[in-house]
Amino acid sequence: MTPFEQIRRDHDRSPATGLKGLLRWMRHRLPTGLYARSLLIILLPMLILQTVVAFVFMERHWQLVTERLSAAVTRDIAAVIELLERYPTPQDFDKIVDVAADDLNLIVTLEPGTELPSPRPRPFFSILDQILSDEIARTVRRPFWIDTVGDSDTVEIRIVVDQGTLRIFAKRSAAYASNTHIFLVWMVSTALVLIVISILFLRGQIRPILALANAAESFGKGQKAPEGFSPRGADEVRRAGLAFILMRERIERQMEQRTAMLAGVSHDLRTILTRFRLQLALAGDGPELESLNQDIDDMQSMLEGYLDFAKGEVEEDVGRLDLGEVFEKLNADFSLHGRTLEWSMEGERTVSVRPNAFTRLVTNLASNARRYAHTLRIDARHTAKWLVIFFDDDGPGIPPESRDDVFKPFFRLDEARNLDASGTGLGLAIARDIARSHGGNVTLDESPQGGLRAILRVPV
Repeated sequence: MTPFEQIRRDHDRSPATGLKGLLRWMRHRLPTGLYARSLLIILLPMLILQTVVAFVFMERHWQLVTERLSAAVTRDIAAVIELLERYPTPQDFDKIVDVAADDLNLIVTLEPGTELPSPRPRPFFSILDQILSDEIARTVRRPFWIDTVGDSDTVEIRIVVDQGTLRIFAKRSAAYASNTHIFLVWMVSTALVLIVISILFLRGQIRPILALANAAESFGKGQKAPEGFSPRGADEVRRAGLAFILMRERIERQMEQRTAMLAGVSHDLRTILTRFRLQLALAGDGPELESLNQDIDDMQSMLEGYLDFAKGEVEEDVGRLDLGEVFEKLNADFSLHGRTLEWSMEGERTVSVRPNAFTRLVTNLASNARRYAHTLRIDARHTAKWLVIFFDDDGPGIPPESRDDVFKPFFRLDEARNLDASGTGLGLAIARDIARSHGGNVTLDESPQGGLRAILRVPV
């Protein structure tokens, strides 16, 4: 073993590392929800307190009372044995039995023989058996046999005396603190009532937080806020809900202003471009004029791209989209351009998204592969929580250091494959913008086919 491995092993066994491991284990095992954690905050101290009271205070109190009761019964038994030794005649024994029954509440009989039954196994949780046995051994100092299990209401004690075996029946309540469970019943009942009240109170406090979380999640996915959402609950939750509503309104207002501004600019510029196109059409034909017409077409395409990027399809409502139909249309488009597309789908084909925007997102990613690759493989996996789509092509790919830059608007590659060479440089920027408006993202990686892999991940 090398010195480094020895140091590493010693470090892993150190108390600090063990404590961190325990804390990490607890973090993975404890519930993550606010409602469950709040209940734990209330229930754990209550359970710990009740455990301490039950197993420390109650155990000591119970044992002390039982010791004193057992000592009193043992002294009564010792007094009966003392009277029996002083007055051994049968007439006196009858009087002793009457006194024990009337004054000491003990049933006493004398049986011939001094052989005691075999000892019974002691109950595991019975303190009466242990305490009463110790008291008889210390006070009476004679061979004895005890049974605290047979009859639940009485305790049988057999003691060897000179005349034979003295058989004594005493009430269990006289030697044992049997009413202590009442305190435990009250304690548990009160705890249950407090737990019910805590659950009802927590549900009322957690519900506004869950409503706020659902509203924020819906807004993050580009969906409308749940109906009837309004700040409720504690003051801090109300402030957070009001801040979220104001933030959402500011973002929506900024989006609307940006869309309206660029729509107006696009409309004005398209009017000028239309006038240019008309003037060129009247001017006749020629190589120079064809070049100018191409420039006008490029400017028109750029304006449309700017407008689409600005509005981001935010005004569209959420609906159901069949991904199979989208992939089939892409397959037909690839066939027209002499390219090959293969696709597979795991899980349900329909998803809840903004149909037009999501179709454009998938189309943009597929079109980039169609432009620079011969074969595209699409693998879609639809689970209960996520929709993940992999776009793998065999094109030239993108250098790792540029995979984040290509999502910037108007960014163009000088090497490898020049994305959107015939467009505006907004294809991937629009794709990521649409994915993020659905609460997801688009990332790039190296494809198993040697080209580029685009990964679309969206919550559903």
